[in-house]
Amino acid sequence: MSRIGKKPVVAPNGVTISVGKDNVVTVKGPKGELKQAIDRDIAVEVKDGQITFARPTDQIRHRAMHGLYRSLISNMVKGVTEGFERKLELIGVGFKAANQGNVLDLALGYSHNIIFEVPKELKVATEQLKGQNPIITLEGIDKQLIGQVAAKLRSLRKPEPYKGKGVRYVGEVVRKKAGKAAGK
Repeated sequence: MSRIGKKPVVAPNGVTISVGKDNVVTVKGPKGELKQAIDRDIAVEVKDGQITFARPTDQIRHRAMHGLYRSLISNMVKGVTEGFERKLELIGVGFKAANQGNVLDLALGYSHNIIFEVPKELKVATEQLKGQNPIITLEGIDKQLIGQVAAKLRSLRKPEPYKGKGVRYVGEVVRKKAGKAAGK
């Protein structure tokens, strides 16, 4: 039995969970509403503010989906109550970030600035304090979307292994390589 899949998801006060036709789970909370289609093999049951998941067999596919859908719904419940946040920092000389609404203007050491449009479901904020690296903050209720946008921003200039310059998550540790050895 999946250890994660057999734990019920508890809905806090103010959160309503409903299962519609075609196994679509809808989670509504104070911050918004999220929907997730669930595979027809996984049985979903809502009782007394708790959601439980059951699988028909012990096939590898069913075992994998059992824990997956429980985690997805758990993240949806957390998203509509607390929300999610992801911070990225720009490390490098002359690296800058500014935003106009949901449009990011990034100077990442290329010959031109990169204009990046963040999906409207997310809030983006930039801060640039003197003597510190610029920080981009992404906030929203959809964990998957935040992770996808943050990964896309990071891929614009990945941290390089010699000096560590680039876009990285706040708190990410970049393993550095030794530089060229000095000659005789």
